[in-house]
Order: sequence, then C-alpha cells, then structure tokens
Amino acid sequence: VDRFMLKLRVGYPSRDEEREIMRRMAGGHAIDVQHVATPEAILEARGRIADLYMDDRIVDYIVDIVHATREPAAAGLKDLVPLIEFGASPRATIALAQASRAHAFLRGRAFVTPDDIKAIAPDVLRHRVLTTYEAEAEEVTSDEIVRRVLATVESP
Repeated sequence: VDRFMLKLRVGYPSRDEEREIMRRMAGGHAIDVQHVATPEAILEARGRIADLYMDDRIVDYIVDIVHATREPAAAGLKDLVPLIEFGASPRATIALAQASRAHAFLRGRAFVTPDDIKAIAPDVLRHRVLTTYEAEAEEVTSDEIVRRVLATVESP
C-alpha cells in the first residue's frame, strides 16, 4: 500500500454533521465496529484490481497526462511552462494506473475508461506537480494545472 498515492481534499463537516459527531463521541461509549471483509477477501479484491483490463489507448492516455505535466509546451500548454517547477514523475504514471483500476473496480467494471482517469487524476497528481513562485504569485494551484492538462490532453 502506497500511503502517498493520493492526496485527498477533505472539507469540514456541515453544522449538523459536526453536531452528530460531537453527540456520538461525547458519550465515551465504545464504538461498535463490524467486520465488512476478511483479509482474504481484501487480498482477492487487490488481485482482481491488478488484473483489470486496461487498453493500450488508456495506457497511452495516462502517459500523455503525466508527460504533459513535465513538458506542457509539447502538449499544447505553453502558458503552463513558467508555472510548473517540477512535473509528475514516472511513479505518478504507475499510481494513476493503479488508482484508475481501483476506481473502475469500485464502479463494478472490469475495464478502465477515460472517465476513471479523469475522476482520480487530481487526487493522484495534485501533490506531484510542483508549482513555481510565479504560479504562487498568480494564485495558480497544482489543481488548476491538472484541470488544464485534463482538459487539453486528448482522451481516447
């Protein structure tokens, strides 16, 4: 398990949700935890995810997305060149493929689609694309850069 595979954005709970959290936790009662899967079932799911079909066009799409963060001008994103200090590494390519497979699996499919990649790419790439001081001064975030890359790189 790669604990750095994703960087998720988790917002604050609503007022009602926070009130419910407080109510549940203030009592000091033991939390009743139910098993939902056995270790064997988890290992089986991991194997099924790893074996999920990924067409060569999907593989190329993932590589093109990650490569566009390193060579934005070659992807038609010349205006991003001064905003990206370091693009995502080849490890990001691997992480995006794994996360896309998991996303497809959780939606009950045996294959990865471009929509799986688009859905999970911000969480995989936001901490792997490092912006320049110029980007910071212009208030351009890595999330915005990833959005631009996804909007520009042609999907299969």
